[in-house]
Amino acid sequence: MSKQNENKEIKSGAYQASEIEPKIYQDWLDNNYFTADNKSKKNPYSLVIPPPNVTSVLHLGHALNNTIQDILIRKHRMQGYETTWIPGVDHTGIATQVIVEKQLIQEGSTRREIGREKFVERTQNWAELNKGKILHQLEKMGCSCDWSRTAYTLDDGLTSAVEQVFKHLYEKGYIYRGHRIVNWCISCQTSLSDDEVEHEDSKSHLWYIKYKLKGSDDYLTVATTRPETMLGDTALAVSPKDSRFKKYVGKKVILPILEREIPIVADSYVDPEFGTGVVKVTPAHDPNDFEIGRRHDLEEINILNIDGTINENGGKFKGLKRYDCRKQLVKELEEKGHLDKIEDYDLSAGTCYRCHNIVEPYLSDQWFVKMSELAKPAIDAVKNGEIKFHPDYWSKTYLHWMENIRDWCISRQLWWGHRIPVWYAEDGTMFISVGRPTAEQCKGYDPESLVQDEDVLDTWFSSWLWPFSTLGWPNNEEDLKAFYPTKVLSTGSEIIFLWVARMVMAGYEFVGGLPFTDVYIHGTVRDANGVKMSKSLGNGIDPLEIIDKYGADALRISMVLSTPDGQDPWLSKNTFEVGRNFINKLHQVSRFVMMRIGDKKPDLNSVNADDLVIFDRWILSRLQRAVESVNKSMDEYRLSTASKTVYNFVWNDFCSWYVELMKPDKQG
Repeated sequence: MSKQNENKEIKSGAYQASEIEPKIYQDWLDNNYFTADNKSKKNPYSLVIPPPNVTSVLHLGHALNNTIQDILIRKHRMQGYETTWIPGVDHTGIATQVIVEKQLIQEGSTRREIGREKFVERTQNWAELNKGKILHQLEKMGCSCDWSRTAYTLDDGLTSAVEQVFKHLYEKGYIYRGHRIVNWCISCQTSLSDDEVEHEDSKSHLWYIKYKLKGSDDYLTVATTRPETMLGDTALAVSPKDSRFKKYVGKKVILPILEREIPIVADSYVDPEFGTGVVKVTPAHDPNDFEIGRRHDLEEINILNIDGTINENGGKFKGLKRYDCRKQLVKELEEKGHLDKIEDYDLSAGTCYRCHNIVEPYLSDQWFVKMSELAKPAIDAVKNGEIKFHPDYWSKTYLHWMENIRDWCISRQLWWGHRIPVWYAEDGTMFISVGRPTAEQCKGYDPESLVQDEDVLDTWFSSWLWPFSTLGWPNNEEDLKAFYPTKVLSTGSEIIFLWVARMVMAGYEFVGGLPFTDVYIHGTVRDANGVKMSKSLGNGIDPLEIIDKYGADALRISMVLSTPDGQDPWLSKNTFEVGRNFINKLHQVSRFVMMRIGDKKPDLNSVNADDLVIFDRWILSRLQRAVESVNKSMDEYRLSTASKTVYNFVWNDFCSWYVELMKPDKQG
């Protein structure tokens, strides 16, 4: 827009968001309108913001979710509740560490060169800078958060809560350290929980490999999707019900290439219909093989380094990357007559939710949480209606996962995050403590000589405490008593397992009650072609760009109007013109009304119904219907329907009809 046209708009009274919205928001802050009083006698209404990751600025998905929360909190503030909407940011373990490590590499250094202390300090400084940007974005969006209660997952209070929870679960027997198969990301070089692994379909192959029977010219053929793992094979397995192979059980075969003798075992896990009915058993690199190995007391041979290269157990293939090893191994198998055939095969491969590299099942020492007992009250809470999902069908997704829950791997091989609160003496004696153990806690040992566990906790181990750790648990009883449980959790469907379910479990286990009463699952923001917006695809829209052009109110009303209840919104930059036009309409009609009123202060109580003409009565009846409809829709969490009711009332009933009837030239 040219400067000349811009001036014309200003003179004509067009809404100028950049001149109006910041002043109004600053006035709200100056008067502490968003700050809650934990001693108030009003009914409480509290929300916690799903803490955005400190790794990047906010996107349209955040804008949608925060708009939904702001609608809920403002409605209840207007209705006289004591409201608090607690903002905050998540330290985001893996992703944050990866970003800072990349910076160091560009500078010609590594985290190990600068050491743990300096690396953590550098990462903290970077995270603090980004945290400030994110909180500023929330302000620009007009969010009426209780800034006095802003939280960060690495705050001292939240860190103390994390350590106390670890100690509580360990002493209760729910936390244990085990030598088990985990999901290993060779790029991030850390373990991942099952819920942090995304499965992607791809075209692959089945390689059929021949294993020669010891002392015979016969062989058994095995089909595998990961031929390189045969370097760690310690058995072949057949089904005990498969008559074809019963005579081979107890005998041995020679592992091709490495020429190692391995036994043939019978195990009920084996599916006679898969491949040839014979499977290779690699206990250190497959969770099912690991269980077979434990049942038959098989050796566990790890063939991988943490970066995905082959270690010394791979013989001549040592040092090769996993897929380079696959190519060379398959070539040698073929040359030596051990490869029977190769078939095309559709594979669903597990990938890291952060870097999207294919993860490796990997045997290592990790910390785990037993989840089955923790899940029971959280399952009952949804089944008996204490916690309700909106839309309701998401409760089935929640229950399916909870009823099939597995133990949670909570240790991560990182430097950034909450370090595991376990200390070791030289003789291996272990101490679990909130903060470094004192001399009294570790009698007979020098506290300064103790060495803390190198690993940090999974990021979700701090965020599953979010609804009550942000309220000061277990130290600040006043906030907790005043505002716990919170009311509504608004979030996306992709973290029902990672976050929502875990928060419910934590609420019952540590506070003794549900963390929230309702879970509102909003749609996923998509572009005009229906493709999910993402930074990697470059199809996202910066909410600050929309705010700079049209204003925060235009952004917010556009998103709510364009998000069908229970469905995904498809958005383009043109979408926000709807909001721009509506806000401008509100501005213009407000100017008209204020010119009519002048210095008078409207007092609805002084209005005499007998003095109202027919179109006055008509607009009041339309207003009453709109209010009833909006309240009903809001109670049912149909926010798009509520926003359309407001839009239609303002634009059609009030502006297009009533205001036109009120204009002097229409009154005769």
